[in-house]
Amino acid sequence: MAEVLKVLNGPQWRTYAKEHERRAGRFADPFVRRREQGQAHPVEDFLFTYYTLKPGQFKRWHPGAGVILLDAAERVSWKFYRAATEDELVLAGLSPDDAHTHAERGDAVLVDVPQFVDKRGTALTFTREILGNTADKKAFFGCFGMHEWAMAYKSVQNNIRHDYLDLRLGAEGTDRVVESHRIRCSHFDAFRFFMPQAAPMNELQPTRETQRTMEQPACLHANMDIYKWAYKLIPLIDSALVMDCFELAWDARELDMRAAPYDLLDWGYEPIKVETPEGKAEYVQHQRELSERSVALRRRLLTTINTFL
Repeated sequence: MAEVLKVLNGPQWRTYAKEHERRAGRFADPFVRRREQGQAHPVEDFLFTYYTLKPGQFKRWHPGAGVILLDAAERVSWKFYRAATEDELVLAGLSPDDAHTHAERGDAVLVDVPQFVDKRGTALTFTREILGNTADKKAFFGCFGMHEWAMAYKSVQNNIRHDYLDLRLGAEGTDRVVESHRIRCSHFDAFRFFMPQAAPMNELQPTRETQRTMEQPACLHANMDIYKWAYKLIPLIDSALVMDCFELAWDARELDMRAAPYDLLDWGYEPIKVETPEGKAEYVQHQRELSERSVALRRRLLTTINTFL
């Protein structure tokens, strides 16, 4: 069980909660408004439609393990929370009288770490394995985002229409780019969306079973998934870390789509023309920056997980 590090009184933790709601709302609120109006955004909606954390859950603040919240009786019934004991409150620095008062009220709460580990231990172990394996891999910066092009390959034969997005080079031009490039995609959840004709072109053939051993730290989608591994650990980890992971995923998604074969100029996105040497260089520059951020976030998540396993 994690050591109780600190106590936050009502005004303190509600300030943190409001700050988090503002930070998260900058991303979530426009998505919710679009959804209510029956609209869609080809870049920004992805993190709310592909991943399973709902906007309301996303905006809910959690302090993480080892923090006691005072005057927080409403959270006692939240999943993986419990009331703090009188002894825990004294150990955390409250006077015996104050500790007794809050314990009697049942309004001092904290994350129930043993319950979380008991219920989600398998997920914790898997997350530690996939994050650790990815961190140990050498980053590969030679894919140039070709996974998105492979998903649009032979779109005419496959009768694939991209709704409100046009292919920047047209169907034939897109096919020529795929056919003239090396494709080396290690991420199963990208590979599984390849068009059937493109799948055999991939030098790697990732599966769900090999996912934990094939991920590598330059992969945009593996770095987006850090957000997924983070929110699956809520409320064990604090919301600031979840948001840091989300913002990495947000930036990775933008790069992913700017390098994709779609024309997004009307949406305000300049293309990164990965079919050209200049475009490849620009892509790799951004990819390296994202990869460096991912290294720090994986380390923070692994440090937290190792505290409980």
